[in-house]
Amino acid sequence: MPAKAFSSTATGTIRIVQGPRPARSVLRLLARRPGRITVALIAFALKEIPLWFLPVVTAQIIDLVATGGEVSTLLMWFGIAAVLLLQNYPNHIVYTRNFMTVVRDTGADLRNALAARLQSLSIGYHTRMSSSILQTKVVRDVENVELMLQQLTHPLLSSTMVLIGAITMTAIAVPQFLPVYALAVPIALVLRWALSRRSRARNEVFRREVEGFAARVGEMASLIPVTRAHGLEQTAVSRVSASADGVRRAGLHLDMLNGHVASISWVAMQLLGLGCLALAGIFALTGILPITPGEVVLLSSYFALLTQGLTSLLMLIPVGARGLESMRSISEVLQEPDLEQNAGKRPVDSVTGHVQLEKVSHRYVGADEDAVHEVDLDIPAGQTVAFVGSSGSGKSTMLNLVLGFVRPTSGRILLDSLDMQDVDMRTVRRSMSVVPQESVLFEGSIRENIAYGLENPPEDRLRQALIDSNAAEFVDRLPDGWDTVVGERGARLSGGQRQRLAIARALVRDPRILLLDEATSALDPESEGLVKDALSRLMRGRTTLVVAHRLSTIREADRIVVLEHGRIVEQGDHATLLATEGRYTHLHATQAGRRDGN
Repeated sequence: MPAKAFSSTATGTIRIVQGPRPARSVLRLLARRPGRITVALIAFALKEIPLWFLPVVTAQIIDLVATGGEVSTLLMWFGIAAVLLLQNYPNHIVYTRNFMTVVRDTGADLRNALAARLQSLSIGYHTRMSSSILQTKVVRDVENVELMLQQLTHPLLSSTMVLIGAITMTAIAVPQFLPVYALAVPIALVLRWALSRRSRARNEVFRREVEGFAARVGEMASLIPVTRAHGLEQTAVSRVSASADGVRRAGLHLDMLNGHVASISWVAMQLLGLGCLALAGIFALTGILPITPGEVVLLSSYFALLTQGLTSLLMLIPVGARGLESMRSISEVLQEPDLEQNAGKRPVDSVTGHVQLEKVSHRYVGADEDAVHEVDLDIPAGQTVAFVGSSGSGKSTMLNLVLGFVRPTSGRILLDSLDMQDVDMRTVRRSMSVVPQESVLFEGSIRENIAYGLENPPEDRLRQALIDSNAAEFVDRLPDGWDTVVGERGARLSGGQRQRLAIARALVRDPRILLLDEATSALDPESEGLVKDALSRLMRGRTTLVVAHRLSTIREADRIVVLEHGRIVEQGDHATLLATEGRYTHLHATQAGRRDGN
């Protein structure tokens, strides 16, 4: 699907899935394809004719036999029934193709809308929300909506057709019996109202437990190296087990409620059907109504079909409740207000890289103090600025502010004299690249990871990026070269290899602004040397912001900014700061002493 069409579809879906009524949202989603829905409904109405018309045929044949009618008349009714039965197959195929296309398209729309919304939500939202829970919403909840549409629609439409057919044919044959039919619908509605409220509550509890369990499993998977290193396997298993027990208990409570729903629905509808048969027989025997034996069969057959359809619907209350609860879960994401506001703002076509911070402060939600407080900083295009300081001094927050991941709570940030609050940061970031402490690679080939997001980049450009990042040598030694699959998160490569590929990915984009966040801190000395050499090529001619704990890696920076408690306490080049014998000198001496001690 083209990007423009995807964006339009996703935006439309987000607009539809609004408000506290998930059933209405589902109907609106289905109504987006009126042509296919109309064809599906017509095909369904045609294919279901035998269901409500065969009792008429049965009644006519019974009366023919009872009164000694003509064989030719019996064969005529047989022929009508055969034609009605045979047409079921082609119309059922037409219905299935059209309706299931709508269901599958709706599921794809929801997944696309969720993906688009997740890309629009702020980094703060993603920090608060477990990725495993989000995965559950995109996979499990959308699947539950699809299952609800598949399993509910057929019995709902079938019951509706039977009800219309039964009422019509009864009104023609024995209109005096219509009030008896009227009993079934209100009884079914009362049962549905009484049971669905409890079912919704139980489904919500179960859904929350499943999301919590998904988060716990995701946490366990990410912590396996730490768990194994400290011999804490049993502790990890116990944590997951406690969450799994919560899912078990919530699921059992839901199952018991569903059992009550199924049994109560079945018993109530069967009693109604039995009562209808007995009443029709009494009317025929006593002569209260002039009912023939065939009409007794017709009335009892219709009522049996009606109660059977209503029973099916009542038994599907759990499926409907689960699907609607999943729709509420999806709505939580699609209605989340914590967006990174870019829509309607000024796009930026080109960036030179001049960054200015004017009295910039930022305080995280729930914090007592600013992470960054009234920072003034002017970074000319092409200059390399390094941020150093103790943990919690605000270094990473500075990078996140320039990236636009967090916004200033006061002050402003200018990029090429434009207030970043007024520009579309998505267009700005096309001129930015980030090399984090641990590079993230996706399951795919080295070529795909380097060219991620680029449309058909030239081969020589990719090759040069590998050479400049000191990655070409190890890539060429791999069995499949740059077509080698790196594994999930690059698991088949070493940390230094992953980092050099991240630098190659940045180089191939030729960014104007480069952000390095502890890019060498997790590497061994040999890998660090190769990565530092690659970074020096990457930084050349670009505005570069560096966060580093190892002061040895930022000696060549044009300016070093020393932060403490979110404030700038010193700035200058390496030699100037050492001469002042201030905070930077203390940090440098501490690291030098640590190295000597080792």
